[in-house]
Amino acid sequence: MNPQVTDTAFDDLRLIQRGLNGSKEELFSLMERPTPDILRAALRNPALDEAHLLALLRHTGLHPDLFTLLHQQHEPPAANYQVLFALVQHAETPAHIVSTLLPRLYLFDLLKICSTPGVPQDQKTAAERAIIQRVPTQPLGNKLTLARRGTAAIAEALLKEGQPQVVAACLDNPHLKEGALHQFINSAAATAETISQIARHNRWQHRPELQQAILKNPRTPAIWFTLFLPRLPRSVVKNLALSPRLTPQQKLLVAEVVGGKKPS
Repeated sequence: MNPQVTDTAFDDLRLIQRGLNGSKEELFSLMERPTPDILRAALRNPALDEAHLLALLRHTGLHPDLFTLLHQQHEPPAANYQVLFALVQHAETPAHIVSTLLPRLYLFDLLKICSTPGVPQDQKTAAERAIIQRVPTQPLGNKLTLARRGTAAIAEALLKEGQPQVVAACLDNPHLKEGALHQFINSAAATAETISQIARHNRWQHRPELQQAILKNPRTPAIWFTLFLPRLPRSVVKNLALSPRLTPQQKLLVAEVVGGKKPS
């Protein structure tokens, strides 16, 4: 028998025994690079706590089985919330484990994952989807926070609800895309109030494509025809006059510009 193999096996057994019965300090040492067998033993050690597992999850290059072991552990400390959060954020946690843990995270911890450097894009996207699924049942305060700080997809989902306070917060979100506003303006959720919010917003009011979308909506107040029509190319105004969506009053305002008059 190879003496080196025997020594290695003895060392492994010794480390497993330390995992089972070691002190808190010894467990921190074991968490540097544990094998699945060592971690399995450590999970049975009453001295093991959240701090040990968080120390483990600060490392990369971990054995894939370690994530499965932590995920399968249903009793404290592995079920501790901070450990679950660290598992979801870890770049090497398998996607199928992340998907089962996301519903257990708090809303704004999900939002934190979306913006944390180093988290894989797949995990960020999964967290984003989990937030969007919860949006309809959130209180107004949470929606306002998400509207200001959320990703482009989260802001778009909130925009679709059409609540004026939430729309106003979305308009200040630096991630919001112009395309999302186009879709909203053309949707049934857009009202005279929310259309006016977009039309007067410093970031959006001077964008020609948005101005045209606003002027094609039958719910757009007359004031925006008065302000926007003179700024648009004559060819655009003529095309606007042909839109079947305009109300008779709106068509009259457009016709005045086509005829060379300023809308009154």
